[in-house]
Amino acid sequence: MPDFQAAPTTLPPGQRVYAIGDVHGCDDKLAILHAAIAEDLAARPAARPLLVHLGDYIDRGPDSAGVIARLVAGPPVPGLPMVNLLGNHERSMIDALAGERAAITDWRFHGGREALTSWDIDPDSDPSGWAASIPAAHRRFVEGLALMHRVGGYLFVHAGIRPGLPLEAQSPDDLIRIRGGFLDSTADFGVVVVHGHTPTREPVLRRNRIGIDTGAAYGRELTCLVLEADRMAFFQA
Repeated sequence: MPDFQAAPTTLPPGQRVYAIGDVHGCDDKLAILHAAIAEDLAARPAARPLLVHLGDYIDRGPDSAGVIARLVAGPPVPGLPMVNLLGNHERSMIDALAGERAAITDWRFHGGREALTSWDIDPDSDPSGWAASIPAAHRRFVEGLALMHRVGGYLFVHAGIRPGLPLEAQSPDDLIRIRGGFLDSTADFGVVVVHGHTPTREPVLRRNRIGIDTGAAYGRELTCLVLEADRMAFFQA
């Protein structure tokens, strides 16, 4: 039974959300969390469960290819709906594979070398050959990622939102990259934003946001936030 505490907002009756923060190539930790979710659902069935991954599946860690393969294969529990969000690292990968020179440099520098190696690609090889060496299903998965998802009083997004702008006017770049102006905001966003992107040693709980990037790529835990009704809990691996 998860150790629940009061949450800053609510979900509709019967709804439960499992949200997993930045994986960054840590496929072993993701497997542990998926197993914990399957075990929790078996012990405590929910009418409308949902699994949300908050982006940054790749880079820095040892097995980006394994993470993407796991997600391409589907949810850890058959029939469990799954929403996969775009992170800034996937955006860099997409742009690099499209041949954008600045993105190629940026991706290599910020963890792409490890990701390419996990697909058995020499990161110092000609970038024009990278895309063909990555399975088409993996590329389609990355290219099809969503920018945000709302459930009840929560908004799930990779990095955050720009205060003062309605959700439909948010910049895609802010949604996957914002820090300044969002992390320090005390504004009422109209939703509680569940996000990753900015690593911290423990989950960050605020009245208007919950941050769950706990630095898996740096040898720390990968975090799963469990939300239901007016309460929340955490699994970690």
